[in-house]
Amino acid sequence: MRLSPERMARFDRDGFLLLPGLVGAGEVAAMRREIDRLGALDDACVVRETAGGAARTVFRVHERDGATASPPFAAFARTPRALGLARQALRDDALYIHHTKINMKCAVEGTVWPWHQDFGSWRFDGIAEPRLVTLMVMLDDADAFSGCLWFLPGSHRRGRVPPRWDKSTAYGFWALPADVVREACAGGVRPVAVAGKAGDAALFHCNLFHASGHNLSPQNRWQAYFCYNAVANRPADVDDPRPDHVRSRNWTPLEMIDDGAVLAAA
Repeated sequence: MRLSPERMARFDRDGFLLLPGLVGAGEVAAMRREIDRLGALDDACVVRETAGGAARTVFRVHERDGATASPPFAAFARTPRALGLARQALRDDALYIHHTKINMKCAVEGTVWPWHQDFGSWRFDGIAEPRLVTLMVMLDDADAFSGCLWFLPGSHRRGRVPPRWDKSTAYGFWALPADVVREACAGGVRPVAVAGKAGDAALFHCNLFHASGHNLSPQNRWQAYFCYNAVANRPADVDDPRPDHVRSRNWTPLEMIDDGAVLAAA
C-alpha cells in the first residue's frame, strides 16, 4: 500500500490520516485472541487500571522474545500496510520500532488519557528529532461513547510543547498544559473524533495533540499502537533510561514481509 501525493500532502498538513479497513476481520480476530492471553500475564509489560484489576496497557508485542512477544502483532508490524506506510510518511526506509502497546479501555471503567504529544516524553528518551510516526489499529468499534481517540488537526506544526507530569491515570505520563490546548483550539480548530470499526486505522505524527475519553459503554475498546522511528534518530544515552518495553534498545532496521504473514502467524 502506498499513499498518493495528495494523501501525503494531507498527512503533512493535518498530522494524521484515517485508514478505513486497513486490517481484515480474520487478522483482528487473531490479534484479539492474543490480547486475551497477554492481558492475563503478570509482567512489567502489563499495566493495570488498579492493583490486581483489569489490564490497561500491554507493551512490547512486536518482538520475537519476551513474555509479551506475539507472532501476529510482530508480523503485522513488518507488513507493507504498517512498515511501508511508516517508511513513506517518514521518507526513510531504515526504521525500527520505539515501542508497541495495546491500550485496553475496559467497558464502563476504562479511564481517560489527557491531551498530550508522544514526542513530549520521547524527547526525554534521548531522541533528538520528531521523526516518528504511530500507526493505531482499532480492534473494537470505537466512538465518543466508548472513549475513542481525538486528534487536533495541524497541531503537530507547533512543534514540541514542554509537557507537565500527569498522575491522574494508572500510567503516569507527560501531558500538555491545559492553557496550551485551550489556545490551540481558540482559532476555531475542532478536534476530530477517530471513530470507526474494528480494522480501521490511523497514522499520526509524534507531535500531534491527541487524547481519549472515558469508556462509558458496556463494551471494551481495544487499540494497538505501533510507534516507528528512523534508525538514524535512535535515542542517545540518557541517565536512568526507561525500560526496553517503552524505549526499545533494538535498533536493527525492520525488514518488510508479506501481508499474508499475519494470518500465517496466528
